[in-house]
Amino acid sequence: MDEEHEEAPAGLGRRERDILALERRGFPGPGAKERAIRERLGLAPVRYYQLLNALLDDPRALAHDPVTVNRLRRIRDARRAER
Repeated sequence: MDEEHEEAPAGLGRRERDILALERRGFPGPGAKERAIRERLGLAPVRYYQLLNALLDDPRALAHDPVTVNRLRRIRDARRAER
């Protein structure tokens, strides 16, 4: 099995764990997060956010990092309510 899809005890692959780890970090200014997404994960920001959005609905992600997932779900829900 390749490293990107290596399974963790919680059932999340390496990429999914890396996405959640990136979301736990703070970024100093505009563009810094997008640069980190490209450099650390090798993903285009659009693809990153697609994967992140799907991850927020994954019960394995909630079990792995409930604080981060719940925070991001609240932000997502607030943005949807504004529309």
